Amino acid sequence: MTSRFSFILSRFSNPSRPSFLYLTPIKPASLGFNPHVYLSPQQNRYANGYGGGSPTPGQVGGLPGQPEESGDGDAAERTKNQASDWRPTLIKMVESAATTMVSLFVLGLAGYGYHRYYKYLVLQKVQNAFKPGDPVLELAALEGAPLDNDDEHWIRLKEQQKIDAIVDGSDRGHYHLLIGEKGTGKSSMLLAAMQKVDGEGVSMFEAHADPEIFRIRLGKALDYEFHEDYIGSLFSIRGPRDTTALLDIERAFNKLEKIALQRRKEIGKPLVLIINSTHLLRDDDNGRDLIELIQQRAEQWAASNLVTIVLNSDDYWVYERLKQYATRMQVLPVLDLPRGQAISALIMYRARYYEEEPKTEILEQVYERIGGRLSFLNQVARSKDMLHTCDKICRAEKTWFLNNCWILGEEMDDDVMDQQKYASAAMVLAKALVDQEKEQGSKYDPETGRILPQIPLHKAREIMTRADFIKDYDHNNIFTIDAQAMVRADSVPMLNAFREICSEEGFDEHLQATLGRISAIESLGRTREIVAKDLIENIYQIQGKPDRGDGLRVSIKAKSDNEKG
Repeated sequence: MTSRFSFILSRFSNPSRPSFLYLTPIKPASLGFNPHVYLSPQQNRYANGYGGGSPTPGQVGGLPGQPEESGDGDAAERTKNQASDWRPTLIKMVESAATTMVSLFVLGLAGYGYHRYYKYLVLQKVQNAFKPGDPVLELAALEGAPLDNDDEHWIRLKEQQKIDAIVDGSDRGHYHLLIGEKGTGKSSMLLAAMQKVDGEGVSMFEAHADPEIFRIRLGKALDYEFHEDYIGSLFSIRGPRDTTALLDIERAFNKLEKIALQRRKEIGKPLVLIINSTHLLRDDDNGRDLIELIQQRAEQWAASNLVTIVLNSDDYWVYERLKQYATRMQVLPVLDLPRGQAISALIMYRARYYEEEPKTEILEQVYERIGGRLSFLNQVARSKDMLHTCDKICRAEKTWFLNNCWILGEEMDDDVMDQQKYASAAMVLAKALVDQEKEQGSKYDPETGRILPQIPLHKAREIMTRADFIKDYDHNNIFTIDAQAMVRADSVPMLNAFREICSEEGFDEHLQATLGRISAIESLGRTREIVAKDLIENIYQIQGKPDRGDGLRVSIKAKSDNEKG
């Protein structure tokens, strides 16, 4: 039922009186609910008197037999009821406010606690990255590198002792640059030194041209996630990940510095961070900024004996870049093996794995063809026919040089002029090295072996008439530049390729024809043609710029009859 009372509608008809309606109230008890719950005190008085008949018209106040309440009492009761109505609301407001404050406090406390725990966990993970054992050593073992402590490496380099002192932390106060040609054994020596200390206090990773990939590899080496696993956003705490790769690398170095400070207090030795293949960084703004950041940290950490940074590079431009601001840098050039050491290593290897002792004549021929390059010696020592493998290596080097730098001659198209400038400059420099070897004779030392002809860097640029190509030649392993800024062939097989190419019949003429064609194309680009029509017989003056002389005088005369005939 939606209404408080139900009424019975009755209609009486009287012929002498007009029709009207009577509303007869029904007792509430017959409807099954108590009206006193829903009615005000004044309405309850009428509800209680429903059984005694309906009130007469004009009746005001209570029913007969009931005392009439005064108006002041009703007002007091209403005031009391109103006063009691806002107390529950106030209590609920206080409870809600307290609940909100406690929730915010708990949330803030949990967020702060997580933030402190995360920072502690980050430092703990970075510290664990320098404990014994390193993923680089595990990968090298999977690839078959000879890293067992009880098995000496079949190649001993004089630089190994220096690198051992750097890696175990006894050589401190400097940061180091290992520079040398590809395949001379720089990475192998670093891995061998790490194996001797079981990777304790050492971390190593490979560089990359992309700063983002460099950042990821640095994070993997240091076990640092760059806040990528940070969930502080659940507590409305913004993480610092939204940034560039260079800033992330700076943050990683900050964490490394904290761990290095703890290690210096506990052990007294610096950490060692090895960055391999630094030459893969691009020589652009991003690459130079990254090298500058690394060098700044290396200088600072070397002065405080916190971290020793070791940079391994195949290209000269890294040294050129670092030399501008270097005060504590030491350069360690890694060259080919000397003759005696290379031949001894071949004899030892063949005796260990093939149980044979090769003839001295064969060993001399092997050294004459491939020199003391460690990567070439490794290939030859593992093959059954060593001389055949030497010839294969020489052919591969010659093919690489011709594919990158062969000249096209006088008939070349002008569209390939830029590439032919690069190729012809390389051929000119190769011919200069071969000519120098012919003039001075082949230098051969019984102890160190063959001494390759070399030219100072500034002279090489003068010979090529270009200063920018030599960096690409060094990167492509055609020529190499050592720490003393001397240019020579990248390897003995490459020098052999230079000799074969320059000694071919007609090579000098072919090279001169190519250079002449390049000059002709450049001359055409600098030439301007002037066409004058309908000029009468006279003398004309062609005036150029004031700083280019008096110009050109052109005399036009009519042809005589004899000349016309």
